[in-house]
Amino acid sequence: MRDFTSTTRRRLLALAIAMLTLWSLRAAEAEYIGVATMLPDGTIHLRLRAPLPGGGAGEGEIDYKPDSPDYQQILEHLGGLQPGETKPVKPWPDAPH
Repeated sequence: MRDFTSTTRRRLLALAIAMLTLWSLRAAEAEYIGVATMLPDGTIHLRLRAPLPGGGAGEGEIDYKPDSPDYQQILEHLGGLQPGETKPVKPWPDAPH
């Protein structure tokens, strides 16, 4: 059996680390669907992204003002948000079938 040199071992280790890092980034990408920012007036600004069939993705932005009927639900889904704060948005749970 052939012995690996220390250079080969380092290269294999670097490749393994790079692959794990890429996998980790892709997993984090799938965990969130966008970002939310609360503007100074309390408006929640959502920037969301969704995969498209066949590849690619679509993006959209929407604002929820404090008097919006959906405002409280959005705020609760985000786990709270303060003016000037930005945080990632997790997907909403699927509706019951």
